[in-house]
Amino acid sequence: MRVMDVVASMLKQEGIDTLFCYPTTPIIEAAAQAGIRPVLCRQERVGVDMANGYTRIKNGRPFGVFAMQYGPGAENAFSGIATAYSDSSPILLLPLGHRREVAQVAPTFRSSRAYACVTRSVEEVVAPEEIPNVMRRAINHLKNGRLGPVMIEFPMDLVEHELGDMPLAFRGVRQVRSAADERDIDAAAALLLEAKCPIIQAGQGIFYAEACAELLELAELASLPVITTVEGKSAFPENHPLSLGTSGAVLTGHGNHFLEHADLVLAVGSSLTRHHLTNRVMPVAEKKIIHAVSDPRDLYKGYETDVALLGDAKLVLRQLIEAVRDRLGNARRGDPRPQILSIKQAWLAEWRHKLESRAVPITPYRAIHEFMNAVPAAEAIVTHDSGSPRDQILPFYEATTPHSYLGWGKSHALGTGLGLTIGAKLAAPDKFCVNFMGDAAFGMTGLDFETAVRVGAPICTVVFNNATMAVETNNMKLSHARYGTRDIGGNYAGIGRDLGGYAERVDDPAQLAAAFARARRKTEEGHPVLLEIMTSEERDFSFRKNSFAALRAAQAGAA
Repeated sequence: MRVMDVVASMLKQEGIDTLFCYPTTPIIEAAAQAGIRPVLCRQERVGVDMANGYTRIKNGRPFGVFAMQYGPGAENAFSGIATAYSDSSPILLLPLGHRREVAQVAPTFRSSRAYACVTRSVEEVVAPEEIPNVMRRAINHLKNGRLGPVMIEFPMDLVEHELGDMPLAFRGVRQVRSAADERDIDAAAALLLEAKCPIIQAGQGIFYAEACAELLELAELASLPVITTVEGKSAFPENHPLSLGTSGAVLTGHGNHFLEHADLVLAVGSSLTRHHLTNRVMPVAEKKIIHAVSDPRDLYKGYETDVALLGDAKLVLRQLIEAVRDRLGNARRGDPRPQILSIKQAWLAEWRHKLESRAVPITPYRAIHEFMNAVPAAEAIVTHDSGSPRDQILPFYEATTPHSYLGWGKSHALGTGLGLTIGAKLAAPDKFCVNFMGDAAFGMTGLDFETAVRVGAPICTVVFNNATMAVETNNMKLSHARYGTRDIGGNYAGIGRDLGGYAERVDDPAQLAAAFARARRKTEEGHPVLLEIMTSEERDFSFRKNSFAALRAAQAGAA
């Protein structure tokens, strides 16, 4: 048995049935021999994104795996790995390495050195007999503590090495969970019930802990409004009367109001990282913060914290439910639901002219509104792309069931959503998996639409085509006036057809509902779909704030 066969056997033991990859690496053949399906991408960064979408829909059970060749293959994967690291996605990365006798010699690219800054753990296998130890350490990082991508580099001269009868025992790794200190739970429960306007901020740690039911139970028990981070979107049903939507660069009207006026924030499964795109920097003056998270490195890093709860989100929420129930008695805080509804209705009324606009070119808000009316959220998995599509979709699209939305963006590379959606479709083939992207994003990764065709992943890609980078209008005035720097173009529906999918171009808002219905029907028949929607240079956003101004204001409030 060769080293690569042992690795494939260990992956199989961990429940891996899909290997995202790009040649050349012998691990592809070894995986196929072990009954693991290789899924080849067109470029490595998209392959990593596919593994990312897969592992997130699966809650890391099992984790996604991506294998690539040494040198250019490993180098080209960097953007996808950086995204997975920033969003704490558990992915096992298996790059081939140069032969051991030359790996140390400049200017040879060495993954185990170059990727240390964007992986939770990275090792190079230097001796065949150490494979079980290296794999065990890697898989532990994929299951326990703060999650993230883990890398094992296999030198080319080692991966095909014959092991003979060398004993290589591997028993696998169990997930380990712990609850918070009861004294801290008592203090947190007391603060929650004393607060006049408390809210919960839920992050994607809710998903990995499988704690959506507990989150809902606590919110309803204590009448706590819930806002999610971008990565946590869909952890709480956004059609629930206690939902405030998503906190990011943009906000709902009711989310903006309660985030501003809350006197206490209970953050659960959220790192509270100060990042304007995925977690709105909170105005902290006169706010108390309870922070429940599984990684001690996240505690106190962004805000002064009144109570820190270290533990698994599911276990901590259960502790809080019991503690709050014991103290609640007949003392009930005023019900915030009528106020949430009133503010939400007023906010939506202000945006109705966009959501129901008959203008041509089509405003993206009309497209999003029509999609929501045409497709039940519980039957779909939706994601955005970087830039305007993200900020247009997040406030208005209501995700109603866990993992019905894939939010991302601390490392916000254009084009990421396409790979995420292909991976999501392979993880959940019964769902209508849709990514919304701009024309600039399609230019980065659009050729991997052919991957969806080739590997049998019938997704729907919606391209907002306004032939310009509208979000850069204020940043590129002079260069655009002189040299036309914002202008881009293309017939993306034509490209979709040429790559083997079903495609349409939509330029009449009255045709949107029918186009989405046809798209869903085509995916159910097994055809990937590309809908190109001719859109306007939309530059209005819901409560979008300048990131630097928001950060300065928060710092001033803290001082």
